[in-house]
Amino acid sequence: MRIILLRHAESLGNIDELAYCRIPDHALPLTPRGEEQARAEGERLRGLLTDGPVAAYVSPYTRTTRTFELLGLGPIVERMVPEPRLREQDWGNLQDPVEQEIQKQKRHEFGHFFYRLAHGESGADVDDRVASFLNELEQRVEADPTHPDTALVVTHGLTMRLLCRRMFSWTIDLFESLSNPEHCAHRILTYDRGTWSLDRPFDQWRDSPDKTTQL
Repeated sequence: MRIILLRHAESLGNIDELAYCRIPDHALPLTPRGEEQARAEGERLRGLLTDGPVAAYVSPYTRTTRTFELLGLGPIVERMVPEPRLREQDWGNLQDPVEQEIQKQKRHEFGHFFYRLAHGESGADVDDRVASFLNELEQRVEADPTHPDTALVVTHGLTMRLLCRRMFSWTIDLFESLSNPEHCAHRILTYDRGTWSLDRPFDQWRDSPDKTTQL
């Protein structure tokens, strides 16, 4: 079994934070640069996906579904499942820029994992729903002999890190020390002989305070 985790391409919210004040988070489009990133990543992925069909699980946000479309994987994808549990951390509805900065500062002081945004979720909330997704995916693969051995998960940066945190039982200290992957960057999880492995680590902006590592 192999799971390819892919962050969406650059979106409007990544270059203009005020976009969150006028456009719902789930509706933010890709930038022109983001569309180019997605097409280029599609070429790279097609080089990886030569050994059989793929099941795609995609966050239903506009930036993730559009990223998936632009990958151009065509008949390689045997099934595509919109999966709300893979969505971005919920920051609430249309955001006030002043309140948004306050929330970011409070989250930084309190801890990114446990701080629950005033009208949204904590990292722990996202952790719970990605655990549910992983558990259901495992059950689906076991119960359905036609399910492809490769799953492509098109999601968001924080969600990618939390999927790996759950898979490898990383500590909260380690999770909070990791950086999001770049736009359209992927990570590959491979299951072999009862063990999951990660093809390459996430960048870290600091050493984990508890001295744990991604290995």
